[in-house]
Parts: sequence; C-alpha cells; structure tokens
Amino acid sequence: MSKDLNSHPAGKARLETVGGAHEFPIMAGTVGPSVIDISKLYAETGQFTYDPGFTSTASCESKITYIDGDAGVLLYRGYPIDQLAEKSNFLETAYLLLKGELPSKREFDEFSHAITHHTMVHEQMRSFFSGFRRDAHPMAIMCGVVGALSAFYHDSTDINDPHQRFVASRRLIAKMPTIAAMAFKYSVGQPFVYPRNELDYTANFLHMCFAVPAASYQVSPTLARAMDRIFILHADHEQNASTSTVRIASSSGANPFACIAAGIACLWGPAHGGANEAALNMLAEIGTVKRIPEFVARAKDKSDSFRLMGFGHRVYKNYDPRARVMQQTCHEVLNELGIKDDPLLDVAMELERIALSDEYFIEKKLYPNIDFYSGITLKAMGFPTTMFTALFALARTVGWVAQWMEMIEDPSQRIGRPRQLYTGYTERAYVGLDKR
Repeated sequence: MSKDLNSHPAGKARLETVGGAHEFPIMAGTVGPSVIDISKLYAETGQFTYDPGFTSTASCESKITYIDGDAGVLLYRGYPIDQLAEKSNFLETAYLLLKGELPSKREFDEFSHAITHHTMVHEQMRSFFSGFRRDAHPMAIMCGVVGALSAFYHDSTDINDPHQRFVASRRLIAKMPTIAAMAFKYSVGQPFVYPRNELDYTANFLHMCFAVPAASYQVSPTLARAMDRIFILHADHEQNASTSTVRIASSSGANPFACIAAGIACLWGPAHGGANEAALNMLAEIGTVKRIPEFVARAKDKSDSFRLMGFGHRVYKNYDPRARVMQQTCHEVLNELGIKDDPLLDVAMELERIALSDEYFIEKKLYPNIDFYSGITLKAMGFPTTMFTALFALARTVGWVAQWMEMIEDPSQRIGRPRQLYTGYTERAYVGLDKR
C-alpha cells in the first residue's frame, strides 16, 4: 500500500455530450477503484449523473474502512477483519477506527478507563423510558433515547469545538451498551441493571442484559468473547446506508446525538441491519429439517419470490470474510451452551451444510453470510430477535462516530444535496376549485 494516504491525480476522463467534449480528473486512492471527479460536471455541461442508490458514486474520501467485495476483503484502517477478531478486542478496535492506529498500552488503558467510567446515563433517563409502551420495539426506544441525549448533554453538541466532539464521541461509545441493555430490560419487563466498572466493555453489557436483582449472574468468558467478536465484525462497513445517513445528517451541522439516532433509524430496515432478524424468521418459517428441500427448491425457482435470507451479500461476491469468523464463533457458543435439540438450530445447521456443498449455491456464491451466523448465535445466547438490530446499532456506533468525526474534520465536506432526474409535469396554470 502506498505511504501517501491521500487521493492523488491519476489522469483525465473524456466525456462527450451533446454540448461538446469535456475532461474530468481521475483520482486514485491507495487501493481499490479510481474515481472520476465529476464535482464540476453540472457547471461545465449543465447535466447531472443518474445513479439510483449511488452504487457507482463515491460520496466522500475516507481512510477508515476498505472493502473488496470480489476478493472477500474487509480492512479496518488496513488491518484484516479476521486478524482483529482473533487477536484484538472491541475497545482496541474502536480506538483504531477512531484514531487510525492501534493504541499503545498507555493509550489503551486511558481509553478503556474513560469508556468504562462513563457508561452510566443520566438518572432522569430512567423516567424517559417509561414513556414508551411496554411492548415497544428496542430499536424504537433506542432511536428516541439516543436522539434525546442532546437534551441531557448540552456541553458536547457544538460540532465546531474539537473538545466537545471528543467528549461526544466517547459518551456515545460508553453509553450505547447501557442504553441498549435498558431497552432490552424494558422490553422484557425486568428492572434496569446499572453498569459495573470492574467488568470489561462486553462483559458489562451482558451483565446489564441478563443479571437480575434476585440472583447473582456470572458472565461466561466464552459468551463474552463471542459478543466481543460480534461487536468487532459489525463496527464499520464503509459507506453503507446507515453510515451514509449519519454523514448526510452531519453535513447539515446537526449535533452528534441526532446524527447517530438517524443512523439507528436507517439501520432498522430489514434490508440493512434487520437482515439477521429476517434470517431467523426464515428459519422459523421453514420450521423443521424435513421441509428444507421444499424451501431450497423454491429458492432455485426463478418464478418464486421466496429468498433464502442470510445467504449471499450485496457487496461480497465471494465469501463474506466476517462469516468465517462468525461461523467459528457460532459453533463455540452452541458447544458452550450445550444446545443440541433446538429445531431452529437443526434447520440452520442443515441449511449451512447444503449451502456449502450444493452446486447451485456454490455456483451462485450464495454462501452463508454474517447475518445467518449472528442470528443463530444471538438466539442461542438468549436475545430475542427484536434485539438483534439493537446489538448491531451498539457495535456500529463506533464506526458511525469515526465516520462522523472524519467528515467534520474534512475541509472539502459540503452539505449533502443529491440531484434528480425530474419526470413530472412541466409548468401548468392553476385552475380554480369551481372550474375543476
């Protein structure tokens, strides 16, 4: 990889339109496709580009995460995701995403201490939760509570103040597990459990979720490590829908808590963060191993709208590199918990076997993805499907914060303003109500 971590000119692209020929700079990054800088396209040609979903458009320059979907590569600040999941921990990975480099021992100790000792939320927020219906979806609660943080922490909402940005970033990372755990406890009708400073980030989260006042709760090291890996694997994923939402919200100058709440709202969609919940719902629909051939046949039938959720990936045309780690983690959790007679897990394991051996799945590269394995793992750990996306949001907060900070500090950033191809009426004269 080049030592120059900035984009640099790599030639020019020639575009011929009805108005004549124009040249636009080609910019190259350190790795991956080069881009054509069309920022002056409208000024020079009077035309826009048309790119629904922005799948061929680079909306920003970033140094945080790199994906090569064809090769099945995911790098955080240059480090392969499997190495981080195996050798690192979530807080160290969080520091890496935020700062760009792995921390020294002193830096990690300071960062870990700061996060650990800011996990409590304002006590008044307990009453805020009671405003939700008892059966409210945890993501609905998280959207509201995270957005409300700006009403409690006025001293970290000025995005133009570097110190306030610093404080806000740490507050969000520290308090998100507490908020997620409170949303979980509220949804199941149990009392809130306060964070414990003697526990690490992930163990503390599991304790807040599963401890009850009536009995002691010991966090399993295997489950804590599994949860930590899940957090690492979901921490960032380049310019996906929710990250782009955070960036476009922050481009308006919105406070960081509002921006992260916007990201949570976007993540809630079943095509994005809700995919692992959808995968588990699909397993429930199949029901038993005996019915798998029926659903596999439907998946292969082009005239049938049924899709096997949790297989294949929009970005990864090869095997999802996160799925390899998640597969191992999933089986570690199942072995730790001794789960052998769960019909849903029986269906999942048989589907996994078929997907990794059936020629149709191999040819179409419909490998089990991270959502398939994470859904099984989280269910085995005791989380209801309604919590899956909330856990995703907890982990992705680190990536959102890193992307938010990078955007705020980028001198070239502008307010997001996509254009359109208008196909409606041209100008019409108003007709009075009595003549219509």
